[in-house]
Amino acid sequence: MPLFRLQRSFTLRQPCRLFSTPAVKTFDNQSRLPRLPVPTLENLAEKYLASCLSLLTPEEYATTEAAVQQFLKPEGFGRELQRRLQDYDKTQKNSWLEEIWLNKAYLEWRDPSLINVNWWCQFVDHPNHPKDLLRKPPPKGVLTTFQIQRAAGLINNMLNFKDLVDTERLPAEYMKDTPLCMNQYKCQFGASRLPGEPDTISTVWPAKARHVIVLTKDQIYKVDVLREDGSRVPIKELERLLYAVGEDSLHTAPESGIGILTAGHRDTWFKAHARLSSLSKRNVENFNIINDALFAVCLDDHAVSKNIDVSHHQIFHNFNARNRWFDKAMQLIVSSNGRAGVNGEHTPADAVIPGKIFDFILSNEPAVDPANVESSALPTPKKLQWVVDDEVTKLMDDAQKTAQELIDDTESCLLQTDIYGSRYIKEVAKASPDAYVQLALQLAWRRVPGPAGQPSGPTAVYESASTRLFLHGRTETGRSLTKDTWAFAQSFDNDNILYDDKRALFRQAIKSQSNYMKDATFGKGIDRHMLGLRCMIQNEEEAKKATLFTDPAYIKSMTFRLSSSNMSPGKWFYGGFGPVVSNGYGVNYAIDKDNLKFSISSKKSCKETNSFVFRDALERSLKDMMILFPKRSEVWGLGWEKKLKQEKKEEAYVNIMKGLSDDYVARKQKIEEKYGGKKTEQGEGEKN
Repeated sequence: MPLFRLQRSFTLRQPCRLFSTPAVKTFDNQSRLPRLPVPTLENLAEKYLASCLSLLTPEEYATTEAAVQQFLKPEGFGRELQRRLQDYDKTQKNSWLEEIWLNKAYLEWRDPSLINVNWWCQFVDHPNHPKDLLRKPPPKGVLTTFQIQRAAGLINNMLNFKDLVDTERLPAEYMKDTPLCMNQYKCQFGASRLPGEPDTISTVWPAKARHVIVLTKDQIYKVDVLREDGSRVPIKELERLLYAVGEDSLHTAPESGIGILTAGHRDTWFKAHARLSSLSKRNVENFNIINDALFAVCLDDHAVSKNIDVSHHQIFHNFNARNRWFDKAMQLIVSSNGRAGVNGEHTPADAVIPGKIFDFILSNEPAVDPANVESSALPTPKKLQWVVDDEVTKLMDDAQKTAQELIDDTESCLLQTDIYGSRYIKEVAKASPDAYVQLALQLAWRRVPGPAGQPSGPTAVYESASTRLFLHGRTETGRSLTKDTWAFAQSFDNDNILYDDKRALFRQAIKSQSNYMKDATFGKGIDRHMLGLRCMIQNEEEAKKATLFTDPAYIKSMTFRLSSSNMSPGKWFYGGFGPVVSNGYGVNYAIDKDNLKFSISSKKSCKETNSFVFRDALERSLKDMMILFPKRSEVWGLGWEKKLKQEKKEEAYVNIMKGLSDDYVARKQKIEEKYGGKKTEQGEGEKN
């Protein structure tokens, strides 16, 4: 069977989008950013009690209220913990939360990370994707020419983005006129999670490595993608190197698939890592090569159905966790039919950062060579060879079993609806698109029958809120369940409530959810504050005095059975993650102008959850909510569909022209920077 299948060639669509040197360079605003504040205990008490209101009975709420009051008394233990946290803040260089969050949210986690820490994104198909590859996937065991071409192009575009960050040509980002922290962009290339007790994270900026690791057939290769001086090579050279990897994997004896260890329990991986390191210096060198690599590239010698409800599982976990290194910050995955995506380790960055990277690399497909690139051969890819023994083999078997059990218990499905998007929500529903979707999620939750067949009761709802307004800001919890949002969810299917009253409840719920998210974004959330306070407790005796945390409502309010994340607009990809609790859902969504995308995950072993049932309830909720608002023709006028279609064409044209203009300006500036000085000297010489 041939290793490579030839596919028809593809043509260039438009030149690569470049950035000229921005007025404010990538990291220029870092020194201006405020530190994340330690919120007040009064803010904590008010928001915490409000978030518990819908979850508790009146008797439970009274108990919780008393526990909070005890915690906040002048002589209460909460005051002491607050003082300790404020003192701790003074000892931290960038943020009181940074180290606490890295350790408690990620690095101390000992269960496997592939489902519950890592995230995934499946990309849209290439603009010149061969349709026959999607209709009928290639036979298992082969790589394809188009797969190699697309992988090389994506590597090229990833290197383009890395260059933007390293040279600070990526424009600094703002929320309106307020600068955002750009630090997480330093933590994507060359970043790896390292096994330990607890684990650690390795990040270097700018990353000095010149190589990536390429995995195929569960074998790992070191592949240089930059010259020794850091300069670039043509895409054809990257293709040649990937072809060489494929050929070598076919004709050389297979090495042990060490990557499976990154999918197992973290203690298993730590033991195996220590054992492998003790067996041979070669193993240690291999680990260094992997950890230093700019990113991983996984060339899968198989593909699945064209249906994205099936194919996204290949990006999520590959059905068996093989041919992956789940500790790399980014694994670029390309299947044999050319479908592509990324699986990422969550520790170094939050969703919006890789989302920006993917927007860039996908908007620049088909890829083009870097400017002024010279063709010369890079070193032949090097296959990593391992020294293993029976102990390591046994640990690998354990990791495979653990990972397979997790994968088999994970249910994940996708939903895309084109009935409306942010345009409709803003102009017709007159609402925040994010808050609107949060209400739809809670209505869907309400509609999914509970254990007794009745509508489900309220649950704590998590939404990720960015705190990048602050130095080294990460996220805060948006507690999306409020008494107002739940009142709306309860009322919607009640025929005894007038539509005018339902609309009023909708408006109040939108306001309530939006206000909480705004406060969370501006450093006035409560969940990270509570985490910080808990970390100030020094022993079990002190823990007993922290009445806020000993009260049963604390655990109940932290059990987010509905966990969500917004990756809007999501034009170029689907994204997703696993459920954060065994009896809950993990929901990722993206709100584009005229469509909505969702991924929904849950545990098959849980009798109370079903991703497909939730998807159906969500789709119905999104459609049913339209009944609260005017018809589109009443807002946009008759013939609105035709006008909308024309507007989309005009928007696409404007974007293309803007891209060409930006490219011209950037290339002109590069030419002037390179040759301007020489021309000036020559001109002066002529005058003399």
